[in-house]
Amino acid sequence: MLMERLTREIERYRCRCEQEERDRDEMLRRIEGGEDLLTRDNASAHFTASAWITNECHDKVLMCYHRIYDSWSWLGGHADGDWDLRRVALREVREESGLESACPITDDPISLEILCVEGHVRKGVYVSCHLHLNLTYLVEADEEETLKVCEAENAALKWFSPDAAIEASTEPWFRRWVYPKLNDRLNEFR
Repeated sequence: MLMERLTREIERYRCRCEQEERDRDEMLRRIEGGEDLLTRDNASAHFTASAWITNECHDKVLMCYHRIYDSWSWLGGHADGDWDLRRVALREVREESGLESACPITDDPISLEILCVEGHVRKGVYVSCHLHLNLTYLVEADEEETLKVCEAENAALKWFSPDAAIEASTEPWFRRWVYPKLNDRLNEFR
């Protein structure tokens, strides 16, 4: 029942590029195949949610310096059993930044993508390469609110202009495909 709601949200998503069409089809194929995609028990692929956090004027976005990826990055995290990925995105924003003012601008995701995660060590344990089946939500927050770094995951938090956020990232795929797409979607709300 709960996966049906997530499935409908993904089916309703209006793809705007070939990357999204192919990634949506793969997400739906995996859901239809009956995989457990809501928990990290599935070591090859699982759902995550991200937030593209903007200020009230929509001329800045919040990035964190992610310890595992060693790059400026959006905020987000694993579903960990929760089918409501918008709720997951908001939970992660609050955990990773301390922003209590954060609220979604829309109920629906503004982007979807399948992300390749390289093998890494987390909490002393090796995590194999895997896929994040990710939905991204546009979230607005008060840029004057005090930020609180989540030391376990991030080294810093900083507001950037949308273009500067792309330049700050050291991850080529995100710089080329993901962050420009999110900035385009943000422009629709200006």
